[in-house]
Amino acid sequence: MPFETRDPAFAERVRRSFDRQGLLKTLGARLERVEPGEVDIALPCAPHVLQQHGFVHAGATISIVDVACGYAALTLMPPGAAVLTAELKVNLLAPAEGERLVARGRVVKPGKTLTVCQGDVYALRGGEERHVATLLATMAVVTGRGFSD
Repeated sequence: MPFETRDPAFAERVRRSFDRQGLLKTLGARLERVEPGEVDIALPCAPHVLQQHGFVHAGATISIVDVACGYAALTLMPPGAAVLTAELKVNLLAPAEGERLVARGRVVKPGKTLTVCQGDVYALRGGEERHVATLLATMAVVTGRGFSD
């Protein structure tokens, strides 16, 4: 379902905010796509994000899909509003291995105080995608007290 944004500068706002994400810089994640209600984040499957068995650590996988969903929600917020994850549930479907992961965050139901999002993570190898995780999250809308993009 296509959504309308309340901020004409939503994409630049998301990019500026993403650039301040210290954890994602450490992981090596990149913002790939920003549309109203939709954000994609990619993560190379580099040695520093792998766990002891050679798969991308669940913490890194969950981090990129949580952030993709949060930014998907932010694309629909008015200027001056921000979002924080209030709740999330993740199913890890398969070991995350390949050349890179792509997390696709999507708004399911926007709201004034809570926005429900769904995210999926795919492991890419040789042009093939394997679905490795799915997330359902609730994003809380916050304003004031230093919360802005």
